[in-house]
Amino acid sequence: MSAIPSVEAAVEAFLRALGAPHDDPETADTPRRVAALWRENLLSGQGADAAAILAETIPDEGGAVVTVTGIPFHAICPHHLLPVHGVVHLAYAPAGRVVGLGRLEALVAGLSRRLVLQERLTLELAEALMRHLGARGAACAVDAEHLCMVLQGREPRQARVHTRLALGVLEGRADVLPPVPA
Repeated sequence: MSAIPSVEAAVEAFLRALGAPHDDPETADTPRRVAALWRENLLSGQGADAAAILAETIPDEGGAVVTVTGIPFHAICPHHLLPVHGVVHLAYAPAGRVVGLGRLEALVAGLSRRLVLQERLTLELAEALMRHLGARGAACAVDAEHLCMVLQGREPRQARVHTRLALGVLEGRADVLPPVPA
């Protein structure tokens, strides 16, 4: 049995175990839709290779710190299997080579669309810039809403989680990333 039929069967069993009606026409195709959503979107980054994403570089002629802010992302919390979504801010100090800005968005998508803690994602993004671009320094900030926090408890929650990390020559340089929202 291939992966998708296995996922479809698991979703159907999950819904039945929760007591969801199995004869409702609105949910008749739900297992197929859920399996496709998880494979094609929510966990599409499971096999992403940061080295391949950042492989195509161009010479850097200016030496300026490159900063891209507000890159949207979503991930799945490995503790509750619920979405985490928000924005990523990246900065790096090139060491002679840069990548196209779209490659940074692809890196965020590739490393976030999987089961990953926000703290780990922050570290992996900064490390990928250091390792695969040979950057002199890298920084990453992630601002996210975790549905596992929002949906639990009696009162609606609006809490957001902020993680920040700077490596190499950018360590201690808060000015290369946007300030943490109040």
